[in-house]
Amino acid sequence: MSLPELRGSAAMPNVTIFIPSEKMPEDGILADLTDQCSQLCTDMLKAAPENVHIIYVAVRHGRGHEAFAEIKYRAQPFRTKAVMAAFMERLDDVIRRGAGVTARIRCFGHQASAIHARN
Repeated sequence: MSLPELRGSAAMPNVTIFIPSEKMPEDGILADLTDQCSQLCTDMLKAAPENVHIIYVAVRHGRGHEAFAEIKYRAQPFRTKAVMAAFMERLDDVIRRGAGVTARIRCFGHQASAIHARN
């Protein structure tokens, strides 16, 4: 299977980054962070650019790491444990440099048969 075919079949990922309201970066910084996260998703997870969704949620911090990143993705044979570990390492660096916060990162792979989606 060629890379374009892989990208076409690799729907998702959805990246949600929860950041304390008082530490939420300005729009320009978030735009750069979005570009870097998108690049990681297309390069490392082989996602089609139109299938990458990234959102930022301003939160009131309670306890634990100052930020939380949740990545939901469609499980694929090429998204191995090693690939996901490298992805998380790079994402950690991107978030730390871009937003100035340390995020707890959790990735959740879902089988295609368990995903029901619209739009």
